[in-house]
Amino acid sequence: MSEQMRRKSKIKAGFIGLGTMGSAMAQNLLRSGMEVAVFDSDVDKLEDFWSIPNCRIASSPMDAAIDADYFFTMLPDSEVVEEVLFGENGAVLKLREKALIIEMSTGSPVAFQDFRKRLHQQHIRIIDAPVGRTPGHAKRGDLLVLVGADEETLDEIRPLLECFGKDIVLVGPPGHAIRLKIVNNYMSMVGMVLTAETLLLAKKAGIDRDIAVKVLQSTTAGKGQINVNFPRKVLAGDISPDFPLSLGLKDISLAVELAKAEGAPLFLGGAARELFALAKPWGRSQQDCTAMLLLLEDLARSS
Repeated sequence: MSEQMRRKSKIKAGFIGLGTMGSAMAQNLLRSGMEVAVFDSDVDKLEDFWSIPNCRIASSPMDAAIDADYFFTMLPDSEVVEEVLFGENGAVLKLREKALIIEMSTGSPVAFQDFRKRLHQQHIRIIDAPVGRTPGHAKRGDLLVLVGADEETLDEIRPLLECFGKDIVLVGPPGHAIRLKIVNNYMSMVGMVLTAETLLLAKKAGIDRDIAVKVLQSTTAGKGQINVNFPRKVLAGDISPDFPLSLGLKDISLAVELAKAEGAPLFLGGAARELFALAKPWGRSQQDCTAMLLLLEDLARSS
């Protein structure tokens, strides 16, 4: 047994939430040699854990917390996290002082700070560490882990996070990782709508879908503004117009008009056209399209 494995074998952890992601993460923790007590309200999800060495099937979150140095939560929302921590059979009833809760759910930042205050009164620590990527990445131990903690705490738990995480990013103090995860998910979900609207518009316009997808994948639009234009333009302090907002307004107006003619609803397109139209009264119509960020900052300051 390696020295790292020997150290991990002395660690005891609880893990609550054995969905597709959580199950793979818990199994990777167990493979590292540490003792893990697992629990899920759906007993069928415990089936894969009965035969794993060093694994204890807990009867409740409270049971999973017994003797735990670290307590992982990977749950659907903050309401479930609250029940797991503070409910009738909640973990806080058995967690030792100075134990560390690693909250990996995508939940409410407000609720997280409330949990933190309540746990502080009981001398129990909590940090946020939501994850990104897919179940396949979870199985391979290649997740992105966003961490809201101080550097000392991250150093303490890094060997645990590396059991299932390839890229571990310290975002800021507790609560900041959840905020960034929400920001990322916002971009992802709005991107889903944008992609769907785009493909629908192409279809309604009579364009072969395979050709449309192939072309879009090769353009700046398909590769993503956050990867292509924003870093080299507005984020670098350059808003000289490679493509001004005034021409952006023209292009999006053409798309909205085409969509109306072809019967393709563009929910995002209409809102985007309104924003591009605001560039002129705010004195930004001849700035680069990436100056949309500055226009939104203008609007935020004025609200």
